[in-house]
Amino acid sequence: MAKCFSFTESRDWCYRFSFKNSGLKSSTVDLGDGTIMHCWVPKTHKTNKRTVCLIHGIGANAMWQWGDFISPLMSKFNVYVPDLLFFGESYTTRPERSEAFQARCVMGLIEANGVERLTVVGISYGGFVAYSMAAQFSEKVERVVLICAGVSMEEKDMEQGLFKVNSVDEASEILFPQRPEKMKQLLTLTFYKPPKNIPSCFMNDFIHVMCAEYLQERKELIQALHKGKILSELPKINQPTLLIWGEHDQVFPLELAHRLKRHLGENADLKIIKNAGHAVNVEKPKEMYKYMKAFLIDQLPTSKEDNHSNGRKAD
Repeated sequence: MAKCFSFTESRDWCYRFSFKNSGLKSSTVDLGDGTIMHCWVPKTHKTNKRTVCLIHGIGANAMWQWGDFISPLMSKFNVYVPDLLFFGESYTTRPERSEAFQARCVMGLIEANGVERLTVVGISYGGFVAYSMAAQFSEKVERVVLICAGVSMEEKDMEQGLFKVNSVDEASEILFPQRPEKMKQLLTLTFYKPPKNIPSCFMNDFIHVMCAEYLQERKELIQALHKGKILSELPKINQPTLLIWGEHDQVFPLELAHRLKRHLGENADLKIIKNAGHAVNVEKPKEMYKYMKAFLIDQLPTSKEDNHSNGRKAD
């Protein structure tokens, strides 16, 4: 029997074509101990460009979340786009589920490609990983962009009603939907203006392609993200940091953005995007890129002031 047409797989193919056409190639690194990391890396690493690593959040793979931003960034940076563990083609047989372990794996991948210094950009869950990279590898991470990333949340926040869900299990059921009804809840939670009238067959197709694998492991990632979190134990990163947030974010409410800004002090700048929810990369990609460009490109030092080796080890 012939396989039915999959809109999700077709769109995934289009993203792959777009990434390759932009100058990226698919690459896999074996970090040992049962850990495999997949990443989109430059076909040719340009020594006259800085390096930026784009880290995706929960949901579809990295291509879907960063597709609109690759072409404009490629003109200025060597762009690396990893799949986090249990997303896309990355996985591990190790038991660790913390964002700190994810951060070490991403850095291991980056170092395997000969990159010594970089800027990290993380959206949602990817922001937790980016923050951890900045904290663990302060000598390697130069600048940080966190987009709708509730790094400052505490375990007690859920009990005190800050979130729309009442438990980690409830959050997992929505974030990793297994039925169209849960997919609709996810869209309502993440969009300021959720798309309407999506046929159930499309949602079932997306669930089958994007949400069926590593379900238990992904739930464990969320549990590790929430358990035991206390703001006073969150390390303060010293790198220049840009915070971008949707005004109506219901996943990580705006209060968490202001809390993180207070925690980091003058070292961080907060930009709030109006009429946007958690999925700012989908709802307001132009505004999101405008703030990213101002921070990552327009504020770069001139070549005379810039005395580093553009992030790549000398051959």
